Amino acid sequence: MAEANRNDIPGDPGEVKKKRVYLVDDHAMFREGLRQLIDREPNLTVCGDASNAEEALAGIRSSHPDVVIVDISLAVSSGLDLIKDLKAEIDDLPILVVSMHDETLYAERVLRAGAMGYVMKHEPAKTVKAAIHKVLGGDLYLSEKISAGMLNRMVRGDADQPRTPIETLSDRELEVFRMLGQGKPTRQIAEELDLTIATINSFRNRIKEKLQLKSSTELLLHAAQWVRDGG
Repeated sequence: MAEANRNDIPGDPGEVKKKRVYLVDDHAMFREGLRQLIDREPNLTVCGDASNAEEALAGIRSSHPDVVIVDISLAVSSGLDLIKDLKAEIDDLPILVVSMHDETLYAERVLRAGAMGYVMKHEPAKTVKAAIHKVLGGDLYLSEKISAGMLNRMVRGDADQPRTPIETLSDRELEVFRMLGQGKPTRQIAEELDLTIATINSFRNRIKEKLQLKSSTELLLHAAQWVRDGG
């Protein structure tokens, strides 16, 4: 018989009920570090973790967390896809993205997908904790830089206009572009995204067109450089 979770056991009526956090990241060491950080908070506890979307969906369904922390890059899947799947199934579940990827490119994308905040992994622990509490309270969390940029674009009336060629890519095209930059061959990308090779080739052609790249070699070099630069 599984040991009962201490937070589910009736205790002192004055005891603070801890909010349950579920972690989704494909790096075990990062998950463990984040677990230790969260479990030191008096009103937070980690109720589960996973390295990929399939495990995460099953774990979240069974553990009923109050908030989910997700990375953009997951084993065999995309964090953006997981966010969309979670919001389709549990619309009121707060989701916070903590990722190494450039917030200027991904922050608005994760908000459109249904997340409530974005924090880069190099931020100090106090920033991550502040973000968790903010989304638990029903508010959005973005860095001052991203918030100011979004506000300025709204004031200028060009909030929906891409600022760089990369921003013209759809979420799926961007995922394929990133995987190409990681050196993954077309067949592997197709398998990981559960798509056909023909579909991936179609994405490659659209990416080349949008980025005005002339050849597959130029596409691969451009993608690799983008990944090296922290994309």
